[in-house]
Amino acid sequence: MLYLNEKNIATLTERFKFFKRTHSPSSANILKRKKTTMSSQGAVTKGGRGKSKNTKSVSRSHKAGLQFPVGRVARFLKKGRYAQRVGCGSPVYLSAVLEYLAAEVLELAGNAARDNKKNRIIPRHIQLAVRNDEELSKLMGSVTIANGGVLPNIHQNLLPKKVGTKKGEIGSVSQEF
Repeated sequence: MLYLNEKNIATLTERFKFFKRTHSPSSANILKRKKTTMSSQGAVTKGGRGKSKNTKSVSRSHKAGLQFPVGRVARFLKKGRYAQRVGCGSPVYLSAVLEYLAAEVLELAGNAARDNKKNRIIPRHIQLAVRNDEELSKLMGSVTIANGGVLPNIHQNLLPKKVGTKKGEIGSVSQEF
């Protein structure tokens, strides 16, 4: 179930803080870098800014511990012109929220597929998962899922009335006045 409570928000905030710590260089990290020493043959070690040739680049998604692409979300935020400027932390946070929502929907849809004894999730399972969960239903209230169908529901007035539960009662309910 989707619960945006303090624990889940704290988890997202921790991921965001971890990303900020690992992504932006602090003064302690700058002081720890090796200084270059010049010799007659040139620089012995690579100094200053830049990368050595044998280091591998690490994506922002990997730094934040996410599966959703932070770089792509950042590009969409910039190209969408939602604001004049986009900070470095906003695509990370948005990616974390989107990943969390996707995981919740997929978990509930997987449970619905297992209840129907199926191995694959189809749009019907997603529809059942979303509409049976109160918060997801509120979030996706105006969304139409193609090939999702509707929830099985029969109004109480349309159901047949129960007949003769007492022992001494003979006849149907409609004959009594």
